[in-house]
Amino acid sequence: MREILPVLREWYAAGVPFGLATVVARSRSAPRDPGAALAVGPDDEVVGSVSGGCVEGAVFELAREVVETGEARLATFGYSDEDAFAVGLTCGGEITLLVRPVTPARDTAFGAVAESVAAGDPVTVATVTDGPAPRGATLGVWPDRVAGTLGAEGLDAAVTADARGELALGVTELRHYGPHGQRREDAVSVFLHSFAPPPRMLVFGAIDYAAAVARIGDFLGYRVTVCDARPVFATPKRFPPGVEVVVEWPHRYLRATGTDARTVVCVLTHDPKFDVPLLAEALRRPAAYIGAMGSRRTHDERTRRLLADGLTPAELGRLRSPVGLDLGARTPEEVAVSVAAEIVALRWGGSGAPLTATAGAIHPGPDGRAKSEV
Repeated sequence: MREILPVLREWYAAGVPFGLATVVARSRSAPRDPGAALAVGPDDEVVGSVSGGCVEGAVFELAREVVETGEARLATFGYSDEDAFAVGLTCGGEITLLVRPVTPARDTAFGAVAESVAAGDPVTVATVTDGPAPRGATLGVWPDRVAGTLGAEGLDAAVTADARGELALGVTELRHYGPHGQRREDAVSVFLHSFAPPPRMLVFGAIDYAAAVARIGDFLGYRVTVCDARPVFATPKRFPPGVEVVVEWPHRYLRATGTDARTVVCVLTHDPKFDVPLLAEALRRPAAYIGAMGSRRTHDERTRRLLADGLTPAELGRLRSPVGLDLGARTPEEVAVSVAAEIVALRWGGSGAPLTATAGAIHPGPDGRAKSEV
């Protein structure tokens, strides 16, 4: 959704109706997670994807239909693995889509939501998908305000409370309520789509490997900061546009910087005077991933120093060192792929093994949620 929002904002600002299809549930090997979206706008222009191409033709027609009728639709595409290729969803599995018309008159909160997402401000969009409530009705929920309605005051109140909790975790999921927000009932299905600010990637050590890691971190959607105490190396021109570059002692910068359960920390200095105090700080605070570059000898010496600094074995157990997966990487770009692969594997609970050597479902779970939050 983030990728297609710039186009949707243009259509919305121009008052042009468009059909918006969003994945609200998936199972087994379905290719796209909840929140993936496709939209059909003026002159049948299409942006986005909900299945990687498998059922896009059918969704295109549904999107055109809801614009013409003004009525939202719920559609499920699901086939067994045996006949999936013949029918269209070539990966097997099942996806459920909410396809709804969007106009300024029908969805008054869409413009404000799109602006918040573009600015990196946290917001959750709650949308009725099924039950005795207006299908397609939306409620925009920010930490300090709401916009729109799901059709009942009690439902709005219950969903607002849940949406703010989900927003804090960056979770997107389908929830169920009674017609007036009763939590022990499941008559009304509401899709909570959280747009949390992008997670942070903190890269320490402004070396050539850092430039490659920063580039792939930006590609993966992280808000990247590179920090180094040496101004001759920490210059913006050495890094991709949009990457923040800070000249400061790494441990001092981290001490003054907030981290959370999605933050990634990559320590590429492999210099004890930088990385020991930095890792001592990092391993005692929230983070999804903490990796440090260096040889095994460097790692052993670093571990000895960190233990002497008072870190516990449990805290040291969080450290990924030497950093990255064993890909045989040599160049900075290859090492960056190795680091990114380890981050992704940890995020989704992957083993890092070749898929040809594994069995069972490829994706982590029937609801598409990660085993750990990054």
